[in-house]
Amino acid sequence: MRALRRVRPPSPYLALAIGVLAASSASLFIRYTQQEGVPSLTIAAVRLSLAALLLTPVALRNHRGELRRLSGAGYSLALASGFFLAVHFASWITSLEHTSVLISVVLVSTSPLWVALLAPLLIREAFNRRTLLGIIVAFGGGILITLAEGNSTSGPQPAPLLGSILALTGAIAVALYLIAGRRLRANLSVVAYIWLVYGTAAVVLLLTVALTGSSLAGYSPAAYFWMFMLAVIPQLIGHSSFNYALGHLPAAYVSLVSLAEPAGSSVLAFIFLGEAPAALQVIGAGLILLGVFVAQQTTARPAHPPVSPDIPAD
Repeated sequence: MRALRRVRPPSPYLALAIGVLAASSASLFIRYTQQEGVPSLTIAAVRLSLAALLLTPVALRNHRGELRRLSGAGYSLALASGFFLAVHFASWITSLEHTSVLISVVLVSTSPLWVALLAPLLIREAFNRRTLLGIIVAFGGGILITLAEGNSTSGPQPAPLLGSILALTGAIAVALYLIAGRRLRANLSVVAYIWLVYGTAAVVLLLTVALTGSSLAGYSPAAYFWMFMLAVIPQLIGHSSFNYALGHLPAAYVSLVSLAEPAGSSVLAFIFLGEAPAALQVIGAGLILLGVFVAQQTTARPAHPPVSPDIPAD
């Protein structure tokens, strides 16, 4: 009797490529949904709600034991992490109403810099001179982008400065989400962790939608299609691919490749939305990504990163 052939696991390099492509599609799907007249808060709420619902059967079937064993302090961390994730999505998605895909995605990708700045204050993780150099380089890129605002051909940008501020708010929020989740992630598997924080973020966003008088119903079939695609492709497939790759490849390598996401988003925006950034914006974006890369090479990392402190949650 022949021995059964051992099934080879998927290539982590292929998973990484799929993750970058899937994550890059987020801003495109968001723009299409906004063009259908859906408010940004509603987009964020539906995205997280669908992702949490799709994960629920797997989480409850395979991870119920670890969820039961989680302490009260663990659930408090999950609430904090989920709250900051909700702020991240609400602010970043709204930023796409006001500025270009390139600027929005690059600025929200600065979260590792904010982790480096905030970790010494919140969890006593120090950073060194190389991290400071990365922050300075990224700051210089931000100045170039500010100088170039209004000179691109990326379509209507009603309030580019507001869009940039919202994108940076999203970056700071995702940094706080990652810092809050570090201890929690050490005691939970990936699926259990993201189900808890996605669910918490979904509840926060749904309450915000209700309080602001927005609606989850009454939109076109196309709008719901794009929101479903947003939940499945960048949220579940993209993040799952990154986490799979992190289990087989060095975190620094995965972090470097993940910086291709803003480039991928910009290419998709150029092809499908006709957004062509100014040359100065491209240079500034490149400096920001270079600064992020330099800084995150020396930023302290947990043994089991939640999603990854170096990988955007978009």
